[in-house]
Amino acid sequence: MNNIPENLKYAESHEWVLDNGDGTVTVGITDHAQELLGDVVYVELPEVGAEVTATKQFSLIESVKAASDIYAPVSGEVTEVNEALSDEPEMINDAPFEGAWIAKIKLSNASDLDDLLDAAGYQTVIE
Repeated sequence: MNNIPENLKYAESHEWVLDNGDGTVTVGITDHAQELLGDVVYVELPEVGAEVTATKQFSLIESVKAASDIYAPVSGEVTEVNEALSDEPEMINDAPFEGAWIAKIKLSNASDLDDLLDAAGYQTVIE
């Protein structure tokens, strides 16, 4: 059974989204995604100020198995990135929902959140 927190929204491409309640969201990859990747060795962070588009690639994670594109689950502007991942990419494996967020995004369209899955919906996707 995968760890799928109820308070988050999910993209079918295995990113999670936390609505910060201020027009911004925090984005990371799911526990399921990090299990599939294996040991993460590098995270390419997006640029602060970059405009991202929902369903388009905005980050990259490399593991000992493969490199995997990370897709923006929402559209908007990157306001902050998790610089700690540059030095400790393995945080993605250790705590995908806690300290290992990838970026914070200021939403350009709050309705993007309505297109994401709840925990039960995401569970169905990965079964």
